Amino acid sequence: MPDIIKLLPDSVANQIAAGEVIQRPASAVKELLENAIDAGADNIQMIVKDAGRTLIQIIDNGCGMSVTDARMCFERHATSKISEARDLFAIRTLGFRGEALASIAAIAQLEMKTKRVEDELGTNIRVEGSKVIEQAPCTTSNGSNISVKNLFFNVPARRNFLKSNTAELRHINEEFLRIALVYTRVNMSLQANNKLIYQLKESGLKERLVAIYGKHYKERLIPLDQQSSIANIKGFISKPEFARKTRGEQYFFVNGRFIRHAYLNHSVEQAFHELLPADSHPSYFIYIETDSDKIDINIHPTKTEVNFQDQQHIYAILKSAVRQTLGRFNITPAIDFDVEQSISFRPPQKDAPVRNPFDTTTSEYNPFAPVSPPSIKKTESGREKSNRAHWEKLFDESNSHREGDAIQSGMFSPQDGDSTGSGLFQFQGKYIVTSTSSGIMLIHQKRAHERILYDRFMQQMESGPAASQQELFPQQISFPLSDAEIIRELKPNLEMLGFSINDLGKNTFVITGVPTDTLNKSIKELLEKILDNYKKNLLDLNQDLRANLARAMAVNLAMKPEKVLGTEEMESLISRLFSSSMPETSPAGKKIISMLRTEDIEKLF
Repeated sequence: MPDIIKLLPDSVANQIAAGEVIQRPASAVKELLENAIDAGADNIQMIVKDAGRTLIQIIDNGCGMSVTDARMCFERHATSKISEARDLFAIRTLGFRGEALASIAAIAQLEMKTKRVEDELGTNIRVEGSKVIEQAPCTTSNGSNISVKNLFFNVPARRNFLKSNTAELRHINEEFLRIALVYTRVNMSLQANNKLIYQLKESGLKERLVAIYGKHYKERLIPLDQQSSIANIKGFISKPEFARKTRGEQYFFVNGRFIRHAYLNHSVEQAFHELLPADSHPSYFIYIETDSDKIDINIHPTKTEVNFQDQQHIYAILKSAVRQTLGRFNITPAIDFDVEQSISFRPPQKDAPVRNPFDTTTSEYNPFAPVSPPSIKKTESGREKSNRAHWEKLFDESNSHREGDAIQSGMFSPQDGDSTGSGLFQFQGKYIVTSTSSGIMLIHQKRAHERILYDRFMQQMESGPAASQQELFPQQISFPLSDAEIIRELKPNLEMLGFSINDLGKNTFVITGVPTDTLNKSIKELLEKILDNYKKNLLDLNQDLRANLARAMAVNLAMKPEKVLGTEEMESLISRLFSSSMPETSPAGKKIISMLRTEDIEKLF
């Protein structure tokens, strides 16, 4: 029987390795940006077309490479960062495995121009599917210029599994931000389909955050700073009132490297405990510095997961630091710590007489003697009489409640006009209670309203534009790139619902009209909540675009819990609910109606 085990060709081995390292265009972006940072660049330009499918180009002014290094960098495990295994536990650079360029070149058409400062000519190399097509001297600027064209051209199955351009560009943007949020002293730009998305100048961290997320972030962030022998923690956390429905802006960086760490995230959320609703999440940008030999970053191909030697201690330090910062903010929110605070004291004039602090009307006055309480006047003003009447009325009503039946106790709230025999009551402001031939029906009023709105929004997006209320003063609103792309994707359907939106570019929109349901609401806050719920639904359910948008709108425009309804309002809500497509369940699949049957009630007695 012949031998059946054989070595794979290098091209096949490279494609297998590429499958681990390069999963989508954003993976190539990550590797190329990290190489540019490791090369010492302080100016990085990034150009993408068709969300990285057609082109990913990174231009940097780093140290560049010699002719030999330019050829060697495309070999597997070729690296200048480590030479022995112990070096893995003292890594301070972003890339070190030597797999990035080899993996990218295995599944794309790659061209690189690179030149060192001391060289007169640079090197131009073209590689396709791990095969070097050309290598020749060229004239180019100092640094490296790498173009990745037709990604996955020889792996069509992987290319077919890519998401839409909007989704892939969102991932590319995320990788770009993970570098930009750490290396704030590097000028960085991102251009997509000939459109400038970001132009970030050298700045401090807070200025970089404001440049990325908008000027409104100035008032949302509070600084975090904690020094210890185990780790130093710095950064910014958001104020509790700006928490979001999705885990959007949540970033951990360890020694300049972005990481995901559920354990540390739990620490931050525990620090916010009791300050946020159960379904809300804080935003944070937290930077941890610790000794390189106390962490292991070589446990995942993308290097976004790390192991800490003192994990529990860092958890405790981080939680304490966040709580301390929140406490300082809550106690003295109006103090500007950058300005010296002093007691306002006006010194007396030079010739001003000295005043006796005690009462000078009598020489027998003693400020330390016990003071008898002043006599109470027997006369009452009109306000005092009115207040006394209200209190007496309140006690009378309280007594009558105790003597009355269960309905008058406040658990059930009979509405005006209920004497007509409608039999409708509200329970705790959340449920509508009515009797039926088989027992008692309880209706969750907020979920019922969500179902009604959801059906109406779905019908509007299918039938035609809804009525729009034009804004007297159009509002200009800016969003982060990822949210702005979602707004552009949803814009046709938002306009069908009654929004009038003009795209100004650079992630800025002007709202000139809103649906009639949204009157007297903050449009920016409403759109942010719609985006949060829309992104949350993308994670929870595989819904189509229209259903997802209708659900997000319904959740945010439905009546608030504990809203008191009149009898006519309850009757109208029930009538519309039973005319909807699915009266029993909300758009989120939760129960709206529950029955308490007569036989079940009789068993209670």
